[in-house]
Parts: sequence; structure tokens; C-alpha cells
Amino acid sequence: MENEKVKYLINMINDMDIKDKLRLAICMSQSKLSGLIYNTREKYEKFDKMLKDIDEEYRTTLINFAKYKLVMFAMAKLMEMETTDQNKVALYLYNTINKKNI
Repeated sequence: MENEKVKYLINMINDMDIKDKLRLAICMSQSKLSGLIYNTREKYEKFDKMLKDIDEEYRTTLINFAKYKLVMFAMAKLMEMETTDQNKVALYLYNTINKKNI
């Protein structure tokens, strides 16, 4: 059952554009509820800079992530998972985001 949740969320991430992937990565790295073992402050700063480079709205205004329904749905699905599965999804997401996507 758990592997199905991970696969579902990974498929959802694959269907996202790079801006939504970055928004999700920022939300994940900011969330205290996710049990991520990665250096979340460092990741947040990296993804924040990348999103500012490609999204003028994010760079110029205060963003309410709640208006991005797909990102919030993915965060809700992530919170339903165990810590090890959360880290699997986070690792997959972090690895799909790189400079050549931008």
C-alpha cells in the first residue's frame, strides 16, 4: 500500500512543470511536519533562488502557496506517508530539479 502512495506522488511530480516542482520543494523544506533528513535550510535557499530566477511573480510579491492546489494536494499526500517514504519522495523530487530543467 505504501509503495502505491509513493508511486502515485512520484507520478504527480512527473506531471508538474518546473515551477510547481520548485514550489513543492520549498513547501517540503519549510514544513516542520515532514520528517526530512536532508539539510532543509540549504535546500530551501537553493530552491528559493531557482524559483526567483524563473518566476517573476514569486520574485516580486508575497506568495500564498495555498492558491497552488496541486502543490497543496501533493503536500497533503506527503503528510500521510511514513518518514521513510517522505524521504524517498523528497529525494526523487530534489534529484529531478536541476539547472538543466530551467
